[in-house]
Amino acid sequence: MACDEILQKFKLYETRSNFYLVGYNKARTIWRVLKIDRLEASDLSIYEDKTIYSEAECYELLKRVHDGNRSTGGLKFVTKCYGIVGFVRFLGPYYMLLITKRRRVGNICGHIVYEVSKSDIITLPSPIVRSNMAYSKDENRYKRLLCTVDLTKDFFFSYSYNIMRSLQKNLCEENSGQVLYETMFVWNEFLSRSIRHHLKNTIWTVALIHGFFKQSNFSVLGKNFRLTLIARRSRHFAGTRYLKRGVNEKGRVANDVETEQIVFEDIPDEIPAQITSVVQNRGSIPLMWSQETSKLNIRPDIILHKDEEYKATRLHFDNLIMRYGHPIIILNLIKTKEKKPRESLLRAEFAKSIHMINKDLPEEERLRFLHWDLSKHARRDKNPLLTLGRVAAYALELTGIFHCGITSEAPTSDSSGQTFGESSGDEETSTDDMAPTVSGSTNAENIEESEPASFRRKLVMKPIACQKGVLRTNCIDCLDRTNVAQYAYGLVALGRQLHALGLIDDPKVDLDAPLANDLMNIYERMGDILAFQYGGSAAHNKIFCERRGQWKAATQSQEIIRTIQRYYSNAYLDSEKQDAINVFLGHFQPQQDKPALWELDSDQHYNLGRRGHSFTEDLARSFIKRSFSDGNILVENSDPVSINNGGTENVSLGLPPSLQSEEITELSDSAPEISATDTGLSYSRFYPTLPGRQLFPDRRHTLLNEFSTLDESHSSNFLDLDWLSSSGNSCEDDIYDRSSIINSTPGNNSMENVILTDAEKVETSLDHLDNSGILNHAGTFTDKFHQWVATEGTFCF
Repeated sequence: MACDEILQKFKLYETRSNFYLVGYNKARTIWRVLKIDRLEASDLSIYEDKTIYSEAECYELLKRVHDGNRSTGGLKFVTKCYGIVGFVRFLGPYYMLLITKRRRVGNICGHIVYEVSKSDIITLPSPIVRSNMAYSKDENRYKRLLCTVDLTKDFFFSYSYNIMRSLQKNLCEENSGQVLYETMFVWNEFLSRSIRHHLKNTIWTVALIHGFFKQSNFSVLGKNFRLTLIARRSRHFAGTRYLKRGVNEKGRVANDVETEQIVFEDIPDEIPAQITSVVQNRGSIPLMWSQETSKLNIRPDIILHKDEEYKATRLHFDNLIMRYGHPIIILNLIKTKEKKPRESLLRAEFAKSIHMINKDLPEEERLRFLHWDLSKHARRDKNPLLTLGRVAAYALELTGIFHCGITSEAPTSDSSGQTFGESSGDEETSTDDMAPTVSGSTNAENIEESEPASFRRKLVMKPIACQKGVLRTNCIDCLDRTNVAQYAYGLVALGRQLHALGLIDDPKVDLDAPLANDLMNIYERMGDILAFQYGGSAAHNKIFCERRGQWKAATQSQEIIRTIQRYYSNAYLDSEKQDAINVFLGHFQPQQDKPALWELDSDQHYNLGRRGHSFTEDLARSFIKRSFSDGNILVENSDPVSINNGGTENVSLGLPPSLQSEEITELSDSAPEISATDTGLSYSRFYPTLPGRQLFPDRRHTLLNEFSTLDESHSSNFLDLDWLSSSGNSCEDDIYDRSSIINSTPGNNSMENVILTDAEKVETSLDHLDNSGILNHAGTFTDKFHQWVATEGTFCF
């Protein structure tokens, strides 16, 4: 479908018996109508009018619908929106999820990328046919749970650009429509499945990716260029830090994120002549492992589940090869030796698995395994980024980057290259890097931005070079250390991208150059966002802070606070956050006469038929539960669903004045029923009140003999990078290795002087907390502390 035919704006109307969704393109030349039956109490009945109307014809149709329903109240305006997220049913009626506000965040060769700013949930059946189940306690709990997945937090979409795919895949593989929704990065695949399969098209829905998107303008040697950084989080085996670890039986790993860096010259009012991109990957260590944690253990042991044949590990790398080709380069950043073996257990087993897999592969297809203990070297060297840069250069020599030429043609002309589509400007609010923000105006949707003539022409892309293979980076969480390594790779890649575009002569950006610092800030922001999504706090950015010359004591304080925040989120919030994700992704689907989500003790789908257990809900929530599969589950909330009437201002039906009548100027009584962004129930903002003493339980530390890891000297394609230099990175586990945060005293400025906990020092730490504003006189967390955990604001002791 051509860009000028894509429906980008919608208006929802209702009668007592039907919803009418009117969609139209940017030029307002194509108008379509979708009818949804409201007299079906528990089934989804949708009819698509195949007629393409003009604006006047569409308004005339609405006028006739209104006249024909006067006896039952006529046609009423419900809401304006920008696409359907999907439909969902729990135990009662169907609900429709709509994007009701959007914000422009970027432009890739004229294709606008948006972030969701507001979403609403509409109950489909008319009140006259709703069953009692629609108002049941369990139904309300499921609805509130769905709303905790806040679509305004890092969900992105584009009408004309397949943002769920890399630039190279978009240009070199011809897939469209339904196939795109089935990719691993479309988070509303389940929600949109019913309407897509019924209508056999995707013109009414938008495909949402979850992760990170940032576009910024820079200059080098007087030439401007635009850099876009995209992180796409996989919907497979998605979840939270301790509930999704390692690999599942299908070869899907936890925290699987594809990062793409796109660079092209920024020429005002003109299309760029060339564009480049490079892709890298992060994901949990692809072994069967877990961490059974609770509120009683701030640093849970790693449990390794043996898989002698490494079937799941093999499936994972088969999938990587299918996605990216050869070679697959693995950069493993976890620890080599520890006093008590934790990460080192995985390091040895990971090396063994690669050795076993490589034995069955021809030499040219073998996995390239690089190991470098970043935590150890970060404490020894001043600049571990130098070594990481050499690793990045090695990887890029093997994989290369994607480089493509761009030409423009009139929309009707033929081309021998791959058609990228006609670009399309739009009017929505923007980021700081784009146009000034338009806020609060009810007429914002009518504000059109001027569009250069060159951007209304068809863009034809001709690849010059392609990326083959990928660098896969991991640490234990794939957050903190991994993000530093990905920045180093992005910096080396940026030099090559700028050189390919002809903007610099030497394919290298110096680590001390201002541009390197600008790029570091973007990667640091990406790391914080991804860490919040998976780990519950911002990333540990010690190396970045040291690069900026930040005061050491301030860096240490920041690391301690983020460790507390991450622990609090993992211990108290992640269980319900995981439930919400599983409902949103369709891993758990409620059924009558089956256990409710909150009655299950695991999110494994094969436990769905199990009845509730005898332990109390409080006890069940005290222990974070491990899951191995793509899951099944949900959250609790027995309070009635709050109704959002934010759309009840005096808004007209949207018809031309000549077609307006007094009877149809009122809004629908039933819309939107729930605002998915105004409920205050976002999982990132949910903070229950908990006894303060539970945060720091009485426990003693036992030291074990130093663990000797497996000798990998004979592992094919295995390289230990310790010989390259003595440099590395710090991560959250560094803090645990040197100290326990709960033993910190005001007089200690150095983490090196703090030892592991014992019962007396726990009590001392709690006394400090009592005077810090974290705990109140009743021994529970203060509201100020709850709010800080939820928002990552500034918390002053």
